[in-house]
Amino acid sequence: MLDHQLARQYVQERTLHTVQPLWLRITHWVNALAIVVMVTSGWQIYNASPIFKALTFSPAVTLGGWLGGALQWHFAAMWLLVANFIVYLAMNVATGRLRRRMLPLSIRSVFGDAFAALRGKLGHDDLTHYNAVQKLAYLAVIVDIFVIILSGLVVWKSVQFPWLRALMGGYDNARVVHFFGMSFLVAFVVLHVAMVALVPRSLVLMIRGR
Repeated sequence: MLDHQLARQYVQERTLHTVQPLWLRITHWVNALAIVVMVTSGWQIYNASPIFKALTFSPAVTLGGWLGGALQWHFAAMWLLVANFIVYLAMNVATGRLRRRMLPLSIRSVFGDAFAALRGKLGHDDLTHYNAVQKLAYLAVIVDIFVIILSGLVVWKSVQFPWLRALMGGYDNARVVHFFGMSFLVAFVVLHVAMVALVPRSLVLMIRGR
């Protein structure tokens, strides 16, 4: 019993310290804003020339009102997303946070934590620690944003980046890559919000930092 109380006190004392630094909180919320604007304006752009004829997005969830307006919103948010992503990635590497919080990671640990989560036995007492599923998700979304940026360059400046266009398999394939990259990002955001709803303390942590 005493050991349990001491462990709980240790966790509580740790959470009183700054866990999410200011630079991380700023880049997190800027990234959230940029993603919302880019996705909703991107859906409006997609509707002008659908990749999949049976799939279009309701005007209720699009931004821009028409193709020209959506392009303006999309390009404005694009620069914000790219600049913010560079700062986020650079700070994670420079401060060692990427290594401390995201690594090590193994297939065994991912399956183990995923199985524990499905059984409702994955604890969230210590918010200073990422489980293996979280590590994989955050690393995957970093790669996904990188792919979205590269495929977006091909869609935007196809003539100026012929080598990148060839890497994507051509302009049309780059649009498909961009679409599925966006879809993965939306799925991540939905899952992320669901997890925050289950562990609301994590939202407080991302606002206050501790």
